[in-house]
Amino acid sequence: MPRVDADLKLDFKDVLFRPKRSSLKSRSEVDLQRTFTFRNSKQTYNGIPIIAANMDTTGTFEMAQVLSKHTLFTAIQKHYSLEEWKTFAASHPECLEHVAASSGSGAADLEKLCSILEAIPLIQYICLDVANGYSEHFVEFVKRVRERFPKHTIMVRFLPKPCYHAVMQCNVMHETERWEPTKQ
Repeated sequence: MPRVDADLKLDFKDVLFRPKRSSLKSRSEVDLQRTFTFRNSKQTYNGIPIIAANMDTTGTFEMAQVLSKHTLFTAIQKHYSLEEWKTFAASHPECLEHVAASSGSGAADLEKLCSILEAIPLIQYICLDVANGYSEHFVEFVKRVRERFPKHTIMVRFLPKPCYHAVMQCNVMHETERWEPTKQ
């Protein structure tokens, strides 16, 4: 019998950006750059904490070329071949610190992810994407990826809240986890 979850649910319409008092005299003084040290990978990321999603039309190499110039991040869609990745990495190595290789949760997806990360060791970020985060299969998949790539930062996209705690036990970062900037 299904269990009805009556907890409060929030959506994008529930977000309110409230300006706070500032000592800045002009908008030109605003600095969006932040430094994050990720809990599990211990990597430090410097940039503007905005990520272009790994969808077919936004998570492209072309998008990464443009966004990385402004230290914005791109989760590259999973449909590029290994050869396309190699060509991109050779042509645009400056972008690699601002991209994540994306993967689904199948065996072929993991094999492809491994081949990309082994061929291009400068990629330090992984974006795992799944439609059904309730699946035990996905939690086990995340564990396998963490074991295989202990020093990479792993992002999980579109994971429902009930699975959040299970995935956090695998030592990965969920995209809704609050990132705290490192003190500078």
